[in-house]
Formats: sequence, C-alpha cells, structure tokens
Amino acid sequence: MSKRRTAATRPGEAIPLQRLDSNRVSTDRPPSSLTSIDTPLMTGQSDLDHPTDSSHFVELGAMDTSNNNKRKKRQGRGSARTEPLNPLDNNFKKQKYPANVVSNNKYNIVTFLPLVLFEQFKFFFNLYFLLVALSQFVPQLRIGYLFTYVGPLVFVLAVTMMKEWHDDHARKKRDNEANSQRCLRLTRDGTEVIPSRKIRVGDLILIEKNQRVPADMVLLRTTETSGACFVRTDQLDGETDWKLRIAVAPLQKLGDNSELFAVHGEVYADAPHKDIYDFVGTLTVSQGPLAGDSPVTVPLAVENTMWANTTLASGSAVGFVIYTGSDTRAAMNTGHAKTKVGILDTEVNRLSKILFVVTLALSLAMVALDGFKALWHITLFRFLILFSSIIPISLRVNLDMGKSFYSLGIERDREIPGSVVRNSMIPEELGRIEYCLTDKTGTLTRNEMEMRRIHMGMMAYTTETSDEVVRHVRAHLRDRGIGNELDETIPATATAAATAGAAASTEGSASKTAALLAKGHGKARRDMPQRVFDMVESLALCHNVTPAEDNDSSHENGRDPTYDEQLSVAVARPMAYQASSPDEVAIVKWTERVGVVLAERTLSTITLRLDALIPDAQAGRGTAPLLVYDILHVFPFTSESKRMGIIVRSQTTGEILFIQKGADAVMTRIVQYNDWLDEECGNMARDGLRTLVIGRKRLSADAFARFDQAYARAKVSVVGRAEAMQRVVEDYLECDLELLGLTGVEDRLQDNVRATLELLGNAGIKVWMLTGDKVETATCVAVSAKLVRRDQLIHVISGLKAAHEATDALETLRTLGDCCLIIDGDSLHVVMDFFRDEFVQLASTLSAVVCCRCSPTQKADVVRLIQRFTGKRVLAVGDGGNDVSMIQAADVGVGLVGKEGKQASLAADFSVNQFSYLGRLLLWHGRNSYKRSAKLAQFVIHRGLIISIMQVVFSALFYFAPIALFQGLLLVGYTTVYTMAPVFSLVLDRDVTEDIAMLYPELYAELTKGRSLSFKTFFTWLLISIYQGGALMMIAVWLFDTEFIHVVSIAFTGLVLNELLMVALEIRTWHRWMIWSILGSLAIYIASIWVLPAYFDVSFIVSGAFIWKTVVITAVSSVPLYIIKLLRRIYAPPSYAKLT
Repeated sequence: MSKRRTAATRPGEAIPLQRLDSNRVSTDRPPSSLTSIDTPLMTGQSDLDHPTDSSHFVELGAMDTSNNNKRKKRQGRGSARTEPLNPLDNNFKKQKYPANVVSNNKYNIVTFLPLVLFEQFKFFFNLYFLLVALSQFVPQLRIGYLFTYVGPLVFVLAVTMMKEWHDDHARKKRDNEANSQRCLRLTRDGTEVIPSRKIRVGDLILIEKNQRVPADMVLLRTTETSGACFVRTDQLDGETDWKLRIAVAPLQKLGDNSELFAVHGEVYADAPHKDIYDFVGTLTVSQGPLAGDSPVTVPLAVENTMWANTTLASGSAVGFVIYTGSDTRAAMNTGHAKTKVGILDTEVNRLSKILFVVTLALSLAMVALDGFKALWHITLFRFLILFSSIIPISLRVNLDMGKSFYSLGIERDREIPGSVVRNSMIPEELGRIEYCLTDKTGTLTRNEMEMRRIHMGMMAYTTETSDEVVRHVRAHLRDRGIGNELDETIPATATAAATAGAAASTEGSASKTAALLAKGHGKARRDMPQRVFDMVESLALCHNVTPAEDNDSSHENGRDPTYDEQLSVAVARPMAYQASSPDEVAIVKWTERVGVVLAERTLSTITLRLDALIPDAQAGRGTAPLLVYDILHVFPFTSESKRMGIIVRSQTTGEILFIQKGADAVMTRIVQYNDWLDEECGNMARDGLRTLVIGRKRLSADAFARFDQAYARAKVSVVGRAEAMQRVVEDYLECDLELLGLTGVEDRLQDNVRATLELLGNAGIKVWMLTGDKVETATCVAVSAKLVRRDQLIHVISGLKAAHEATDALETLRTLGDCCLIIDGDSLHVVMDFFRDEFVQLASTLSAVVCCRCSPTQKADVVRLIQRFTGKRVLAVGDGGNDVSMIQAADVGVGLVGKEGKQASLAADFSVNQFSYLGRLLLWHGRNSYKRSAKLAQFVIHRGLIISIMQVVFSALFYFAPIALFQGLLLVGYTTVYTMAPVFSLVLDRDVTEDIAMLYPELYAELTKGRSLSFKTFFTWLLISIYQGGALMMIAVWLFDTEFIHVVSIAFTGLVLNELLMVALEIRTWHRWMIWSILGSLAIYIASIWVLPAYFDVSFIVSGAFIWKTVVITAVSSVPLYIIKLLRRIYAPPSYAKLT
C-alpha cells in the first residue's frame, strides 16, 4: 500500500507543538487503528478535557504573507486550498472549485451526438450500412429506391439515440434527486435549508444524527461535551466499525454555534487525493474570543474530518466544507461510467465481418463468371449493394427491441419487486456470467450483529435460553442478599421519589446497600449462578461502548429521573449504545437483555444497573440497584494484538479486576489450562460465529500498584514506547487468567443469502467476496454464508510485505488444491505488483476467494484483472459508494438499495432490493435474454441470407446482371410487415420452464460456453439459407419460365411462407401472441396482393396452378428441416429436453 504522507512544514508557518500522548489517534497507524477504543474519549486523557491555552499551540508571529498570497492565487480544482474560517469573510464568487454534485450520466448536450454516433459506428455492420447508404447518392451505384437503404439506417440510429437519451435522462434524474438532499447551512441569522448541490467550499454545514455527510468537511463542533462523535464509513471503505472523530478543540469550547461567526481565521487543506486514511491541514484562529495576542494554529488530521458518503452515527455536528464534488475522497475513489458492450453484440459484430467476406466473395464470383468485363469495378460495387441484405440492418433493430423487452420483463417480475434496469443494452450478459464479485457489508450481511451463543465450559446458552441466564443472575444477587433487602432499603416513598427524580432518601442506605453488594465476592465456592454473573458482569465492563438514553424515552416534568445517587438506584429505561464496533454493541445489548445494563459511562467510571432484580410486573419502569466501577486503565484492541483489556475497581467493594477478551488464537496462551476451549471455538467458527474468549483476574492493591508504576515508566519511554507498554501488560497481567467463557456473535445475513450462493455455485459461477472489513470478520461471514463448504480448507494470506514472502505464499497455495483463499489488502497489493499473472492464474481456479481490507480502487483492479486474464464475464454486486468503482468496471454491475444511500444502485446496470434476487436475475432472466437474443440474431441473419442467395441465383441465371430481384416495397415489406412480428415473437419463446431453470442451476453452466450463438450454429444457418434460397429460386424459375412477373410473385410468396414456417419450426413453447403474429402477418401479405398490383398479377395468383406450385416450392424448402429437427429430438436431444 502507499506510504502514509505526513505533514510537512511550509514556509511562513510554524510547527504545532504536539503533546506526548500515546493515546492520540495518529494518521500513520494502519486503518484499523482508527477504530480503536484507545482514544481520548475512552482513556480519560483527552485533549478536549483541558482548556485551550497557548501551551498546546505555537503562537504565530508575523506570517509570511507573500507565500500565503501565492498559495491563494494557484488554489482551485484539484489543488491545496486556504479558505477563511468565517463564511462572512469568504468571497464565494471567485471560487473555482467543482460543484458539489453527483454525476453518473454519460453525456451532456454537447457530447451526446458525437459519442452516440461513435459508439454505433464502431460496430462493423453499422459502418458497413452507412457506406452502403452513402453509395446510393452516386448515380452509377444506385439500385432501386434511395429510402430502402437510407431509411432503415436512419431508423436504427433514431431508435438507438432515443434509448440512450432515455437511459441517460433517467440517470440524470436520479442524480438530481441525490443532489437535492436537504442540508442545513449555518448563517449569522441561524440556519437555512439548501440542496446539497449548492454547498460551497467554506460553508458551515450542520449534520444531524443518521444523516449522510454531503461533502468532505473538517469537524468543528459536536453536541457531545467531549467533542467526540462517531461516523459510519461502510459506504466509503466497507468497514463495519464506527470511526471516532474529534472536533477542533478551541471551537468545541464555544458556547454555541452562533459564536462561530465571531471567530476569524483560515483553514488550510492539502490537495485532494484518494487516500481516505490521510489528511494534512491546519486551522488558524487570528481574531475573536479564542485568539490571544497572536494567531493560534491547530493541526488537523484525519480524525478531525468527516468524508462525504459517511454517516454521522451520534449526536449532531458542525462541519467546515473543504472539498466538494469531484474533489471529495468518495468521488476520487469512484470510476467514471463507461459504455458497456455485451459479449453477444461483440459476437454478432464478428459474424457480420464474416458475412461481409461472404458478400465480397459472391460479388467477386459474379464479376469473375462474367469475365471481368468493362467497368467491372462498378459492377462489383453494384453486386455488393445488391447482396448487402446478407448483413441485415434490421438485426440491430430487432436486438435493441429485444433488449427493451427483456428489461421490461425484469422490472415487472413480481418475484423480484423493485428491480430496475438502468442499462437496457446488456441484459443478455446476465446469461453469461462466470465470476460474481460481491461486497460483504450490506450486500451479504445486514450489518446487524446479534449475540447468538455463550459457552462456559459446563454450560452453554443461546438467545432462546436467555431467560435461564436471567434466573442465574437474579439467584446470585439474591443469594448475596441484594434482592431480599432491596424492598427494606428502598421504601415506597423513596421509590416514588426516585421515579420523580426527587432527592429524598433514607440516611445511611447507600452504605447498607454497599454491604449487601459486598457479600459473596470473597466466597471460594463457584456455583453456576455466580459463574454466570461473573461472565455477564465482565462482558458489561470490558468494551468501548458509550450508553445513551433512547431518544423515544421522555422525562417527566422536564427533569431527568434516571438516577438517585443517594439511594444507589436507577429507574429502568430504554438505552441506546454507540461504539466503534457493532460486535461490542451486540454483546452489551445481550447483557441488557439478561438484566445487567450499561447505564452510564464517563471518562473515569462505568455504571451498571441491575434490572434483573426488577419484578416482572414492573419490567421497564421499576427501580434497580447500581454498581459503579472506576476505570483505571484501558488496553485497546488492535489488529496486531487481537485483544482488549480493562482494569476496573468496584466502588462498592474496592475489588480490582483485570478483564480481557480477544481472539482464541492469542487468548489460549493467556488463560488457565482447559480442555474445551479449542473444540468449542472450532464449533462456533464452523457455524460462522465471531468468537471472543473472556478471561478475568483479580488484582491485589499491591499487585496493581507495582503494575501501575511499571506501566507509567513505559509510557514515558522515548524509544520503543508501544513495545515497552505491551511488555509490561504481558509480564504483570496476561498470565493465568481465569477462563470465564466464550461468546459467539453473528453478523446477520440478508434473507436467503446461503441458498443464493449455493445456487450460484451449482450454476458454475465462482464467487469472490471483496470487502473493506477485517480478515476475521470476513472469514466468519464466508463460513456463515456457506461460501466455504463445510469440508473445505481455508487458507489465509496476510501481512505480506516483500516479494520473497509473496513467492512462498503462492507456492503454498499451489499445493493446496481447491481451497478458499482469504487475502488481505496489503498482501493483495504485493502479489499484484510482483506476481500478478501467477496470482490470478491460481486464484481463478478456486471456487471461492475472499479479499479483505480492499480499497475501492483495489476492488476495481481485481475486476479488471479477472477480465483480462480469463476473458470471462464478471458480475459485481454491492450496495455502497465504495462499490461503485467495482460495479462500473465489471461487465455487469448490480447495485443493492442500501440503508445508507443509493450510490451503488444509481451507478449500476441493474438495481435490486436483495442479494437473493440475483439467483432469479441470472438463472431465469439471464437465460431467457441470452437464448432468445441468440436465436433472434441468427434468424434475422438467416432472413437476410436467404433473400441474398435468391438474388445470387437470379443474377447467375440472367447473365450475371446486377439487377434487383425484389425491388421497392417488396424488399422493405419483407423485413417489416411481412415477417417482423413473427420473427420478433421469438423473444417470447423459452426452452425450459421457470421452475426447472431454478431447480437445476447446472443448466446455466451450459450458457457460459456460448453454444447458442457460435461459429457452428452460424455456419449451420448459413447452409440452411443456401439450401432454402437456392431451392426457392431455382424451382420458381423452373415452374414459371414464361413471365418474369410470375417468377417474382411465386418466389416472393414462397419466401414469405417459408419464413413463417421457419419461425414455427424454431418455437419450443408456444404463446398466443406467436400464433396471432404468424396469422396476422399472413393475412397482411394476402391483403397486400390486391393492394400492390404492380408486383402481383391477381388473376394468376388466385388460380389453382399458382397455389399447388407454391405449396410444392414451400414444402421442398422447409419440410426437410422439420424432418431433421424431429430426428434430432429423438436421437440427440439437448440436455434440458430430458427435464421437460
């Protein structure tokens, strides 16, 4: 990965003084550290708790105004910028930054026509017909009516332009909806509501809880007194952990938001770039209530920012806009929309080149057989124009109309409601997918964690048996005398006072309650109720969760009645929680369900409320005792340590506890010996649960004092501080911990994800999961979703830094066979740099691959790598803004409408509401779209070939003269009113029923081989066309050799009847509209005989000779094909025929 950039000193600016605080979040840590609980909010060592004074910052003297002016002159789109902090000082009219808009459309009013024409004429057959149409303006080359050549081309281009305009207009309309998001901009007079597209660099924007951040901002203030807030970044980087963000310390100290307009200064931000984990900037206060004698400069880093497409998860915040539109991190990590061309269109284009070679060969043969007479080159061009119907221009019209029909069918399918086709040009691609690359968070999972299981060696509990845990907790507390004495300690009047928030209490009751709580802690016996309570208590203490009252709860008489400190009781009320990790919230919610509630957390204390003691009749409104603990130390979770710990001291008993939880791989050597941990961890892992081992150790006052002294010395080490601190923890604390139990948390999957993944696997589609989440999390989801088979080996490649390490890892992978590969982002970067081809060669053979810690750019690179190396069709599916690049790079992009926004849905080719809809989208609609278009394309080619073969025979019989056999309205009518409806009705055909297609996904694997439209089928249709065209023309001339008009009428009648019969021959499942189209076209043709007397002799056509001879001609051309088809169905039926 790219090395993190660090702030550099610029001329005329002083370096801010940084305090030596090991607990500050630093931008040079790996991304995972940004989610760490080792933050000022949790450790009690926040910079925000100290008053802002000159000791924290360098006071700037005279600034270098010349350098500052130079910087302002060159700032603009894509450059570093310095903007006034106060919007009143900003001259917004002179800004040259990009507008704050989302744009997924491909065209504008200037580029629409040239780009659409380029996209059309890059196809050979469109370019060919353009040249043919232009040739008709040359008198020597004109054959027949001009409109017969120019008209169809203009019609095709008009239809295509209308489709492109419609699709792009729909994209622009959706973009306008996204750009109209209502935002609150701070002004001197309060707030004003503006659409997000009107946000400018330098604006102050108020962001509410659960609101999407509309632009990149510096966090100035929050409603939290500590100045901290959490943001959800899963739509940006795919990580499920919430990120801690910290407001600028001086501005957080202001009384309210209106005082921001009394502060004057400037904000510097470095040039926009892709790295979402890096930011360098400064905020300078020069005038106002915060300024001293000299300007004060505050350093800004990534923890002071809120990037666009993230969501504020707690409180409300005020942000200063620094980047807008295409300069935002989200936009820079998103690729530009490209015009996608389906493989069927590419195959048809390739066949059209073959048809041109056939046309040229036939034209040369005509000229050669005529002896290359004078002006033979003009004759050659006239033959080329005569035989131009071999490459039928109606092919494009029929295929485009078919695509629209398939798209309409997808949107109207009641089994996948809400599905939207945003790119109607590639529905056939759904039937050719061999690789499916999917996001995890919000796509496979709901990002809703739930505590599913807890194991304590002798006993195990699930969500269904939580009531047993409640009984054990209540029994333990009552055994210690708490429940028995509570009614005596808290009389009815006191309970009412606590409920109303009164301060009256019984004197000395707090000490009495403390004595009751102290009972039982010193007992040596370890009965089950006590073991269960110890486990629940430890889970309720060891985390980084901050509680908050549920917003729905109300206060009586405007007062907060939650706590009564003198009684040490609290009213049971709904709680809400916020934390960097949803796993932690799930565990704390589980302890709440079993009666031990995290009631309050400050920088120095944790308060637990014992709701388990509330009688069932008073559930949700009674009072419960409180347990208060002092936080002495917090040891944060990191991706390296894979564990976190906390030291707390009970204010009730004075007991000091060290509690630690972490991955089984590291906790096994820390806890006391046991014989069940490894087995149960394996069982939970196989069920896809994320496991944490919980251990605890009681510390004496002397033991804690010795640790505290050693730890304090390590914290002030200048060299190797982090290593020294970790060694002290290992030496003094991490040994012989009592094993309390094992937890299993499930990341809840979307509906029917397992069944859908199994369906895709059986269909021969290889599934890769690309996520920004951690290796452990991704592994659990892969197992839970059954992406990994139960007996399949999981091979993890992580932490690669050098080429030789990658070599060893790939050699090991080569020896493992079909395993599930899990690789992290750094390792993926290394192997793609040094061994790109070797890696994709190995990985492409595996049935499942999981890439973790992937950036949006890496996801798109993986898509392009598979496309380039394998040449197979790749589908990408995601729900967040971080998936847009991958979706746009894939052959088919599917976007899910996510909880956090519609970025992926708007940029995708197909939008669905659930991942499970993917199975039906591919196996049913993909199958029908591809099979129908393949049959339709070949039949339209056949329709053009057969009339050209008749023209060849006619010219050969009449002295190689370049004279048209069918002219004017006959030629136009043949491809429109006479045969178009029956031929197009093939889009209603289906080879298998819907139930069989979904029941036997193995049928889909045959589609990926491309056998429905191949050189074999093409040349088969070519031979059929040669036979039928030759038979029709030669028999017509043989039977009607007296009058030329009779030859034309009989040949044309046989041709129309033959095509109608061929349509019937190709239909496998009849639809009523197919019958009506054939009968209707036949009726139109019969009626036109009387309407077009210039082409038909009515008296001759109604004669008996015409009828029986027409029947003979038609039978000779079509009956043999019916016989061949019958024999093939008997002796060599297709695989799907055996299932029907």
